[in-house]
Amino acid sequence: MLWQPHITVATVVEDQGRFLLVEEMADGRAVFNQPAGHLDAAESLIQAALRETLEETGWDVELTAVTGIYLYTAPSNGVTYQRICFAARPLRHHPDLPLDEGIIGPHWLTRDELAAQPERWRSELVLRCVDDYLAGERFALSLIRPSA
Repeated sequence: MLWQPHITVATVVEDQGRFLLVEEMADGRAVFNQPAGHLDAAESLIQAALRETLEETGWDVELTAVTGIYLYTAPSNGVTYQRICFAARPLRHHPDLPLDEGIIGPHWLTRDELAAQPERWRSELVLRCVDDYLAGERFALSLIRPSA
């Protein structure tokens, strides 16, 4: 049996105490997640985070730090995900940009508004990434090294 983790990126985008979240359909229900997705072939982690954020929210962002690297096995399907989570600041919104399939839309929520709805989280990593960001977990983007 071949075990292969899925590499994903996520972006914690904060503006004046509110966080940019994506409402999306997953397993037949509407859930909240950070802008997040899978790393594509021949793409850097930083490129993936910028692309996924734009495709899922319509926002251009500037990555400012790495907030954490997480290993998570989804109880619903047993798939293991390695999530690299970035911190970012919003730059420009493109409200007319079509969003990825399955995306209902972007929302700006406070930490407390998000915490009050655990049944709506895509996974427990959604709040964990926000809490790590709020706790000051910030690592230099140079932690992410391109291949030689």
